[in-house]
Amino acid sequence: MSLNTSSNVFLDSVPSNSNRFQVNIINESHDSSAAVSDSTDPPHYEETSFGDETPNRLRISFRPGNRECYDNFLQNGETAKTDASFHAYDSHTNTYYLQTFGHNTVDAVPKIEYYRNTGSVSGPKVSRPSLLEIHEQLAKNVTVAPGSADRVANGDGMPGEEQAENKEEDTAGVVKFGWVKGVLVRCMLNIWGVMLFIRLSWIVGEAGIGLGVIIIGLSVVVTTLTGGAYYLISRSLGPEFGGSIGLIFAFANAVAVAMYVVGFAETVVDLLKESDSMMVDQTNDIRIIGSITVVILLGISVAGMEWEAKAQVILLIILLIAIANFFIGTVIPSNNEKKSKGFFNYQASIFAENFGPSFTKGEGFFSVFAIFFPAATGILAGANISGDLEDPQDAIPRGTMLAIFITTVAYIGVAICVASCVVRDATGSVNDTIVSGMNCNGSAACGLGYDFSRCRYEPCQYGLMNNFQVMSMVSGFGPLITAGIFSATLSSALASLVSAPKVFQALCKDNIFKGLQFFAKGYGKNNEPLRGYFLTFLIAMAFILIAELNVIAPIISNFFLASYALINFSCFHASYAKSPGWRPAYGIYNMWVSLFGAVLCCAVMFVINWWAAVITYVIELSLYIYVTYKKPDVNWGSSTQALSYVSALDNALELTTVEDHVKNFRPQCIVLTGGPMTRPALLDITHAFTKNSGLCICCEVFVGPRKLCVKEMNSGMAKKQAWLIKNKIKAFYAAVAADCFRDGVRSLLQASGLGRMKPNTLVIGYKKNWRKAPLTEIENYVGIIHDAFDFEIGVVIVRISQGFDISQVLQVQDELEKLEQERLALEATIKDNECAEGSGGIRGLFKKAGKLNITKPTPKKDSSINSVQSMHVGEFNQKLVEASAQFKRKQGKGTIDVWWLFDDGGLTLLIPYILTLRKKWKDCKLRIYVGGKINRIEEEKLAMASLLSKFRIKFADIHIIGDINIKPNKESWKVFEEMIEPYRLHESCKDLTTAEKLKRETPWKITDVELETVKEKSYRQVRLNELLQEHSRAANLIVLSLPVARKGSISDLLYLAWLEILTKNLPPVLLVRGNHKNVLTFYS
Repeated sequence: MSLNTSSNVFLDSVPSNSNRFQVNIINESHDSSAAVSDSTDPPHYEETSFGDETPNRLRISFRPGNRECYDNFLQNGETAKTDASFHAYDSHTNTYYLQTFGHNTVDAVPKIEYYRNTGSVSGPKVSRPSLLEIHEQLAKNVTVAPGSADRVANGDGMPGEEQAENKEEDTAGVVKFGWVKGVLVRCMLNIWGVMLFIRLSWIVGEAGIGLGVIIIGLSVVVTTLTGGAYYLISRSLGPEFGGSIGLIFAFANAVAVAMYVVGFAETVVDLLKESDSMMVDQTNDIRIIGSITVVILLGISVAGMEWEAKAQVILLIILLIAIANFFIGTVIPSNNEKKSKGFFNYQASIFAENFGPSFTKGEGFFSVFAIFFPAATGILAGANISGDLEDPQDAIPRGTMLAIFITTVAYIGVAICVASCVVRDATGSVNDTIVSGMNCNGSAACGLGYDFSRCRYEPCQYGLMNNFQVMSMVSGFGPLITAGIFSATLSSALASLVSAPKVFQALCKDNIFKGLQFFAKGYGKNNEPLRGYFLTFLIAMAFILIAELNVIAPIISNFFLASYALINFSCFHASYAKSPGWRPAYGIYNMWVSLFGAVLCCAVMFVINWWAAVITYVIELSLYIYVTYKKPDVNWGSSTQALSYVSALDNALELTTVEDHVKNFRPQCIVLTGGPMTRPALLDITHAFTKNSGLCICCEVFVGPRKLCVKEMNSGMAKKQAWLIKNKIKAFYAAVAADCFRDGVRSLLQASGLGRMKPNTLVIGYKKNWRKAPLTEIENYVGIIHDAFDFEIGVVIVRISQGFDISQVLQVQDELEKLEQERLALEATIKDNECAEGSGGIRGLFKKAGKLNITKPTPKKDSSINSVQSMHVGEFNQKLVEASAQFKRKQGKGTIDVWWLFDDGGLTLLIPYILTLRKKWKDCKLRIYVGGKINRIEEEKLAMASLLSKFRIKFADIHIIGDINIKPNKESWKVFEEMIEPYRLHESCKDLTTAEKLKRETPWKITDVELETVKEKSYRQVRLNELLQEHSRAANLIVLSLPVARKGSISDLLYLAWLEILTKNLPPVLLVRGNHKNVLTFYS
């Protein structure tokens, strides 16, 4: 094949730089002959290598803007073509789209559709082929509709997909919000609520500038540490906590509607008072105006989320103009009327006077904090409607944190400015000026020419402490502040009026409280909780009748603080449970910060009002006991379940009543180590991904007469478990006696574990000596893999270059220890006899030596040969001991290469992810390799990057391998043919009678028919080794999809030959195949 290298738009022999988004596609022809050697030689793992003999390599790297050229290149047909006879591997024709890696198989590649929930609105859920479908023999009488097999092979037409598509069409009209309109706008409007314009001046007047800023800061700290709402609490701590706090949280939001509406009504009443247009009196006017307002807000909410969102944007614009109007007003020179009301522009004397606190009777720091705190509770306005967001995981943290920052700056700025311009008390009379000779006594107003001293003895109507409309007076244009108050109060009321029913509806849908199921029903395309709206309306009306903002605010503070305490405790609890399913997207998250936030919320509750806090927690406890007693039929995979899993045995019975959940999946492994000390490397690598998170059982099968086996098994049980404890390996030891090895493993697979602590993964070492092993051992080895798949248990086969079994080394060590003990005993005996006089002399010494069985070594023939052999054995044993400890050492900086070729539910990806969490492996980065179509490289890379980001699994690079489907080179294929040559039947070269006779006599041999039938799969194993040699030779660890041998179709020896050629001359390899059930999810 030749190419015009002058046009280098898309061709590059060596990539200019390697980054996360670069894809190297490698096309190889069958007749290639020389390789480009790497600048650094990776470690050599075995005695021979054929992976570096891949000549005439063409590297094609996508660069921005080169895709069109590359597509033209493919369409012109100028590609590395394989032999025409090998058409199944053609990746450039339409037939390739009907195959997986160019082979007609139902084994599917990883796809995001396999991990969706059934009711997901982001796309349809597709079912991957089950393990049964790819493991059992293909039925010969199955009728397949034209094209359906090909669609299944690629995962394009799974059962239930049509219903999923219909579901998607039904949800097409649902209104979804981005992070700005859905979270940022809502949070800012809710935080800039009634407190900003009506109570902030009073708060800074009572607490002073210093403590006022601390109050704002403390509120921000409490709310910033908090990370979610009802959904987080319920899903993390379970329905007991979720149900109790869910009611309180929804109730707090409903009461918040009343608080904001009362703040609005206060402003309207003040306007009526100025124009002398009061209807009845101040209290009743607030009730009347508040009732009318909440009815109008209910109408807007019932009209739908879209209308409510549009109204929120308009209100935010008004609010921003009003805030700007206030800051402008502070620099406009004050007139006599405003001075009489306490406004003197920026004055250092006013700032100094107002810096310290001046609490009136009955008020203190925490009582003022309790009134202000509801202003900060608006942070959950976005989280409360998470179901109506396009991407809640991204929108909620981004919008909420930005809203907290902006509003905090605004609150502190307004507080400092208003306290630097306005005195605490003022009469409002322009005649209260300083008379000559009057002593000011340090009063800032006196120094500025006004005498407000009578405010000490009688109530005044103006100043920070008395006038709730100070900001309107200070502003450049008063009506704009009034409009801002209207905007702030109405927008916050509207947001709470939407949040409360949504939270309540979520609670009711979970059916925790049977009597509240009535309120779970939704209406319209957005599933609007109309019944919840009317319930919230009734609660708000009841509290509006109180008509006193300073009474309503502490009630809300108490309930919100209780909610925040449990939200923070939920995050801490989920982290403490060490569940692999808990993967916070925040890189700066720390579980102890969450615990601190929970404790802080509880402490503030009791300081504000201890008896109200006690009542709140009594209500929560009562609801908790009720839900615990009722035991609702829900399963959320909570961290309570996860923590119970790693707790003591007395919780095991509780766990049996709870169904498994994908979020709490963890590898629970049966490891066929024999005695755990005989294969330490196999145990170490398994323990690396099960420690503190999963079950690990070291298993041993005793084969032989039952009586002898049971005796040997029981005698060593305690010793081997003690060895695990001594070596700080969190694993159990289990043993069985059986007539054959396979029967023993089959018993372990079925009977091991207790309740939910039941193995789901079988870990075995690679059978390195399979070519010399007896046929029964080979049948047993492959048979246990088939048995594991039959029981729907995942399989992990581990291969290292030196092998795992160090029992011979241990035997030598035991003998040396015995000799050392005998030597010490002999020395002690000699010493005793030297001290003893006349006690038998030397004769007594020889008697004791005889008892110790110490004999003179006899010279052996060929001692020189034996010494040479023992030297080689010693060197071999030393290498074996070093290899057995390789997973105990800290792995340096390097990579774990994950070749996720087939979607097995995610186990192939989960195991290396868990490894990267361990101290010994944390410096290793994940590199993901997946197969793909050569003309869809970029799309498939982006799809895989999207899937991994949704799983919240960090990776260093993604490689799409587009040339798995070509033939291996001749040298590699020759090695494979030589490997299987001793086990071939060659029946095609013999007459029919002789061939049939040979089949009967040696049914275990590889027939020509079998070899030809699965030739493409054999090509793939050899080709994959070439790719592994090229890409992953220097990796610390390779995790690779385990090929599945279909029962009755693949002989045992051919299967072991596949595994041999696939993993030959490589770093440590984990061949992984899950049970094709999801072990990963991107749903929190």
